[in-house]
Amino acid sequence: MLREEKNVWKELDETQTKEVFEFAEDYKDFLNNSKTERECTEEIIKRAKEKGYKSIKEVLESGSINSGDKIYANNKGKGVALFVIGKEKIEQGMKIVGSHMDAPRLDLKPNPLYEDGNLAMFKTHYYGGVKKYQWVALPLALHGVAFNKAGEKVNLVIGEDENDPVLYITDLLPHLAKDQMQKKLEEGIVGEDLNVIIGSIPFKGEEKEAIKYNAMRLLNEKYGIVEEDFHVSEIEIVPSGKARDVGLDRSLVASHGHDDRVCAYSSLRAIFDVENPTFTTVAIFVDKEEVGSMGNTGMQSLFFESQVAELMNLQNSQSLVAHMRAMGRSKVLSGDVTAGFDPNFPEVLDKRNAAMIGGGVVLSKYTGSRGKGGSNDANAEFLAEVRKSFEKENVIWQVGELGKVDQGGGGTIAYILANRGAEVVDCGTPMLSMHAPIELLSKVDLYMTYRAYRAFYNN
Repeated sequence: MLREEKNVWKELDETQTKEVFEFAEDYKDFLNNSKTERECTEEIIKRAKEKGYKSIKEVLESGSINSGDKIYANNKGKGVALFVIGKEKIEQGMKIVGSHMDAPRLDLKPNPLYEDGNLAMFKTHYYGGVKKYQWVALPLALHGVAFNKAGEKVNLVIGEDENDPVLYITDLLPHLAKDQMQKKLEEGIVGEDLNVIIGSIPFKGEEKEAIKYNAMRLLNEKYGIVEEDFHVSEIEIVPSGKARDVGLDRSLVASHGHDDRVCAYSSLRAIFDVENPTFTTVAIFVDKEEVGSMGNTGMQSLFFESQVAELMNLQNSQSLVAHMRAMGRSKVLSGDVTAGFDPNFPEVLDKRNAAMIGGGVVLSKYTGSRGKGGSNDANAEFLAEVRKSFEKENVIWQVGELGKVDQGGGGTIAYILANRGAEVVDCGTPMLSMHAPIELLSKVDLYMTYRAYRAFYNN
């Protein structure tokens, strides 16, 4: 059902409302275990195994696949594809929901550790589109991996346990901020100012850079790494703390990484509901969307197509033509968040075409910016097909676009799969404070996103 500027909560009975809140509790748990794309990958694979999914390596070794088989493919620990094999051959096309797991954050530089002003500090390089001033004066956590000289992978997490210390980036006190306050907002805090405090006690007996030495000593004691190991690491700085309910009625969720782990989680839950589909059903979870989907873990890599080719080979569909047919006959929901209407900033949105918080899942015919630049502009025939599947399952949905025509915009992975010939439309959750360290969404929109993906898979 389409509900223009209406509140979905009014459409729910007591049982459905209870389902929404229960669904959100598991989502919060998912978020708390998935602060990075690596952790998200681990969480997805763990849940998939519990549902009976087997690794593609195991399937290929068996030499055959059958209708109903559940398979996962791990892309270097930073991406996943889940498949439920259909009754029809893959060559006849797939039902796909694609989302991304990376989120805006701060990454440690290769030589991050230094000492200045009686403080030990980490230098960072921000990742994705951030407002840099939002990252100061917050409790922060460190997540990531490093490799020691023995080649062993070390997982690091500091700042999430209630007994952990947190990290911190300073801001200038207002008493001395006269010059800063005269700058443009984007210049008030610049990238090289995002330096993280990690300690201030010197190591006794050490004459040179004793505070830096002490901080490194503590890391070595806990994780067995040395300073050189930062050169072979991927370490991220993210907001500390768990996902939290917002509002006296607990109707919203505040968390880091809603963009786009809300669509990742919703599609994960939706594909877990699929049994013996007609067409092979797929959920793709990728990395690097926030920086252009480049690299071997981004959507522009050939990872997904290669896994599809491996499975098609088991169905004796080995030709390039067959593979091209499979992609061209596929239908895709590109799962990504969109801007919700914010009454604090109404001037940047066309309210008649803006998604409303609490209005349900959002179909966006196009994204892009300033004249649809860089967008996938979905075909009306496919939009009508998606609408029909939503209506059949009583999914409450709305339409939306990402801001006024000349205001700006953004993109998703939609165009990448569309370039392979698939029918694709953007479909995701409306949210507030997108790309902020802590983002906000409605539990009912989360639930309708899941319902939308499930309806698409099943119809």
